[in-house]
Amino acid sequence: MEEESQLSPFVYWAQTDTTITLRIELRNVQSPYVDLQEQSLSFSAVGHGAQGEKKYGFNLRLLRLIDTESSKYRVLDRNVEFSLTKMDVEFWPRLLEDSKKPAWLKIDFDKWTNEDEHSDDPDEGRDIIEDFPGLYERMQAEELGWPSKRESMKKVYLFLYNLWQFVGFLYVVCVMATRYLKDGPDSMAGTYAAVGWMMRLCLLTQGLEVLHPLVGYTKGSVAEGIVQVGGRAIIFFCLIEGEERMQTKPVIFYLFLVWSFIELVRYPYYMLRVYDVDVGFITWLRYTIWIPLYPFGFILEGVVILRDIPYFDETKKFSVSLPNSWNFAFHFPTLLRCYLLFFFFPAMYKMMTHMYYQRIRKIGPKSWKKKFM
Repeated sequence: MEEESQLSPFVYWAQTDTTITLRIELRNVQSPYVDLQEQSLSFSAVGHGAQGEKKYGFNLRLLRLIDTESSKYRVLDRNVEFSLTKMDVEFWPRLLEDSKKPAWLKIDFDKWTNEDEHSDDPDEGRDIIEDFPGLYERMQAEELGWPSKRESMKKVYLFLYNLWQFVGFLYVVCVMATRYLKDGPDSMAGTYAAVGWMMRLCLLTQGLEVLHPLVGYTKGSVAEGIVQVGGRAIIFFCLIEGEERMQTKPVIFYLFLVWSFIELVRYPYYMLRVYDVDVGFITWLRYTIWIPLYPFGFILEGVVILRDIPYFDETKKFSVSLPNSWNFAFHFPTLLRCYLLFFFFPAMYKMMTHMYYQRIRKIGPKSWKKKFM
């Protein structure tokens, strides 16, 4: 923990597509202390800085994750240099998670090329401005405290998108709760008729979550978005909207309730993260509530599929029969049976494992200190 009276040295930073470099303006460094973790760096040492021979130090909470195994530092006569390897190859719009930059943290405008300028690889030593058009202007804007217009608009959009989803699912829960308090279990049969239109709007706009990683608005993978959004879309648009007899079943009430509870926690968490706000309880809830709700949701989706199979056997909806001009046959109920038999439990296991590791990374990582040789 950094003492309040401890001075901070001037720190200059720069980046390439793979590394973050830090140059600490401190001469005659003695007894350096370094604690490097995946998203933080703590440093303290006695040395000659802007205020003379004193103890200096700082704590940095980084914007993105770094690879602690391949990161390194060295103490020189006139400064201390860090080379931090990015976990992902990407441009960082700023160094710190907090958008407010301390006055002692500066941009190292002199360091614009890769370190190995004499490499035999013609791509090594290339000016990184060629790789990131507008990089110089963006880093100048950060140095002067000017917000990036594109970054600001992106944040406004993401906040409004998450707010819309939160309001939509809140409406679904409020209407369902009001109807249940009034009519009890008899209200379940009318759940789809009462809130199906809002659920439809929410799920349709969730399709944007597949596009967000493509345009760089979020860090998640496109495949992850397709699996999550696509799975619900098939359940709702094909199996519920595609068969009217399913719409009045009690399972729809419980399924809509589980989906909504999950999203009523997820979207407020995302709203806060847009502006780098971390509320401990909401973070904990976001990465804990899935433990009971995800298995319950999977089981309810399985019930919907199982109940729909005889209906689609009867109506032949979404099936293609021979003969036809394409000479192609497809039996939708058989696809549903195969999913339940061979893919239902693996899919649930995959999703639960993914969320488990997300939870470990967010609220339960092991604490350790990086040892530098």
